[in-house]
Amino acid sequence: MEHIVIIGNGIAGVTAARHIRKLSDKKITIISAESEYFFSRTALMYVYMGHMKFEHTQPYENWFWKKNRIDLVNGYVNNVDHANKKVDLENSSISYDKLIIATGSKPNKFGWPGQDLKGVQGLYSKQDLEQLQKNAPDNKTCKRAVIVGGGLIGIEMAEMLRTRKIPVTFLVRETSFWNGVLPKGESELINEHIIDHHIDLRLNTNLVEIIADENGRAKAITTDKGETIECTVVGLTAGVSPNVDFLKESGIELGRGVKVNRYLETNIKDIYAIGDCAEQHKGIGNRRPIEAVWYTGRMMGETLAQTICGNRIEYKPGHWFNSAKFLDVEYQTYGWVFSKRNKQDYEAHFHWRHATENICITVAYHKDTKEFLGINTFGIRMRHEVFNKWLTQKKDIEFVLQYLKDANFDPEFYKQYEAEIIAKYNAEFNSNLSAKKKSLKRIFNIA
Repeated sequence: MEHIVIIGNGIAGVTAARHIRKLSDKKITIISAESEYFFSRTALMYVYMGHMKFEHTQPYENWFWKKNRIDLVNGYVNNVDHANKKVDLENSSISYDKLIIATGSKPNKFGWPGQDLKGVQGLYSKQDLEQLQKNAPDNKTCKRAVIVGGGLIGIEMAEMLRTRKIPVTFLVRETSFWNGVLPKGESELINEHIIDHHIDLRLNTNLVEIIADENGRAKAITTDKGETIECTVVGLTAGVSPNVDFLKESGIELGRGVKVNRYLETNIKDIYAIGDCAEQHKGIGNRRPIEAVWYTGRMMGETLAQTICGNRIEYKPGHWFNSAKFLDVEYQTYGWVFSKRNKQDYEAHFHWRHATENICITVAYHKDTKEFLGINTFGIRMRHEVFNKWLTQKKDIEFVLQYLKDANFDPEFYKQYEAEIIAKYNAEFNSNLSAKKKSLKRIFNIA
C-alpha cells in the first residue's frame, strides 16, 4: 500500500489528507509537533477573548482520524532524507512513498536586541496562545503591551489584549496602517478606528531595542523616535515567513519557501509542498509567489490530492479574494485593488465612505476600458460568487455599481447604501446611473 506522509497538520496538510482519503485507500500519516489534532488557527484569538474553548476550534471530533484511517504522529521532523525516502524525527524515522511538506509559517524576527527575552512572542501557533495566556492573563500582571508590526495579526493581538483591559501601544513603521495593501482612504479609516478603540497607535515608528529586567524579562522598549515605553509583553507581529529551516540540507530547492511548479511538485520526485511554506517559481497572475492565506492552503490541498491519486492537475487559484476583521469592522476584497504604492499605471479607483459610520468601498477599474478590476468593502458584506462571476465576465464599473444590490449579502433589515454610492459616482463622473432592484434569479443564475 502506497504511504503518503504529510508534515504539518494545518489547513493545507489536513485538506490534502482528507481528499486523498476520499479518493483512495492509501496509507496516510500526518506529522505535527504543534498540536495533536487539527484546529482552526484563525480562531485562536477567540479562545483568549473567552468566546470559545480551544477544543471548540477543532472542526473534527477526535475519533474522526481513526475512523478515516489517518494516522497522527506527534513529533518534530529534523531532516528529510529523499535518497532513502524517509523523514527523521528525534527518536525515529518514517518511510514514505510520497511526501507532502505543509509546515506553514513562523513569525518574522529582524534581529532586534532583546527579541528572545521572556515576555516577547508572536501570535501564530497554539504554543503562542498558551504563552500569551501566561504573559498577559490580566491588566494587573501585564501593565502594558507593545505590539510591533502593522498587519492583520498585530491588530488581532491588540484586540485580544484590550478585551482584558490591558493598555496597548501599537508600533507601525508605515505612515498609515497597512498602507502597503490598502488604498489611502481605507487605511485612514482603520487608523481612526484603532484610536477609537483606545489603542495607542504610533505610525512611522520603528522598534530599536527590547530592554530586559534583572530576570531576563522584557520591561521596556525603545523606538527610533527616542522614546522609552515601559511594558511587560512585546508582541512581534511583523509578518510571517515559510517554516522551512529544517530543509536547508535536504537537497530540496528553497527560496524563501519550498520552490514548487504549478503542480505543487518540488525538484525532488515524489516530494510536494503546499500552503504557506510553498513558493511558486513565479507568481500566478498578480498573486505573490508565497501566499500565507487560509483558503489558498485549502485549495492547494484539494488540488494536490487529485495529483497524488492519479489525476495530475495544475493549481489554479482563480480570482483573488480575502476577508478579515479590523476590530469590529469587516473587510472583504475581490479581484485586485492595489495600494498607492503598488497601483498599476492603468488602474483607477472610485472611493465612497459613509459620512459618520466606519463603512466604505473602493472599486478598482481600468481607466481606459472601464473594466471592473476589483473591490474592497468595509462594513458591508458581499457575495463572493457574484463578484467572481463579474470578474470572469469582465463587466465594467458602471454595470457593477448599478447591480451592486445583487452582491450585497447583508440581512434584510440592514441598512443599504447603494443609492448613496451611486449618487457619489454620478456626481464625480457626471453620469446618470441608477441602482437596479436585487434579483435572486440573477444571483443564483436561475433561468
